[in-house]
Amino acid sequence: MRPLDYFATLVAADSDDDAIPLTEAALALAQDVYPALDLGAVQSSMDHLAATLRARIPADASAVQRLRTLNNYFFNELGFGGNRNDYYDPDNSYLNRVIERRRGIPISLAIVFMEIGQQIGLALRGVSFPGHFLVKLKVRAGDIFLDPFSGQSLSREQLEERLEQFFDSRRLDVPADLALIPSIQEASPRDILVRMLRNLKGIYHDRKQFERLLAVQERLVVLLPQSASERRDRGLIYAQLECPRAALEDLTHYLLEAPDAPEAEEIRQTIAVLRDASGRLN
Repeated sequence: MRPLDYFATLVAADSDDDAIPLTEAALALAQDVYPALDLGAVQSSMDHLAATLRARIPADASAVQRLRTLNNYFFNELGFGGNRNDYYDPDNSYLNRVIERRRGIPISLAIVFMEIGQQIGLALRGVSFPGHFLVKLKVRAGDIFLDPFSGQSLSREQLEERLEQFFDSRRLDVPADLALIPSIQEASPRDILVRMLRNLKGIYHDRKQFERLLAVQERLVVLLPQSASERRDRGLIYAQLECPRAALEDLTHYLLEAPDAPEAEEIRQTIAVLRDASGRLN
């Protein structure tokens, strides 16, 4: 089975998003760059890490105790942490490399952290916090938010400060409900995979690595089959790669779905050029 087809079976659009096997699907992203990758071996390595930790935890340990033990094990003993020296290295998003190097970005570190945590009985969830992905654990006393880049536990005040900094840095108005931190939306596996892929999309676009960019975009189209804009972006990448017929199909589809889009006229001009190029291929 082709890697893209395998990925499609994991993230079928008609499936319950919470039923998507997040770790397996996130691991599968690396097959575009590491085609010989043994996904089972990487999963087994994570299972081994979890089993080692699980053997140390008393059966009656509370959720907070388990989280503290996991945090110390993950960040101090295993040495996982954020790649501050090369934040935009694509390998920070590929779990096989994150596990090998013990370095990643918040979202990839969060996936490994959550996988190990879930295997020791913690119902950890990802949070699509603006600018910096977080991990959350619900406990009786409230929600615990953790920064997977550093292992730091974040207070309500720290979360509010981060939100204010995020909106101020983008010259956006701070939401009126900034104080409603407990209502921060948890991220579904599909949300997490989309965010991972869009991180890679930005990196490969900036580097003009269009073949790598196309592989990322193919997965976004699979994840978000109803998104006309993702089809548009795939069409534009095909155009960069001088694949006019494939580009025409995607861009024509986009105009049918969004005829009044702000960039519609520009897309029509691109289609005219592509039709001319496609005609020369006959």
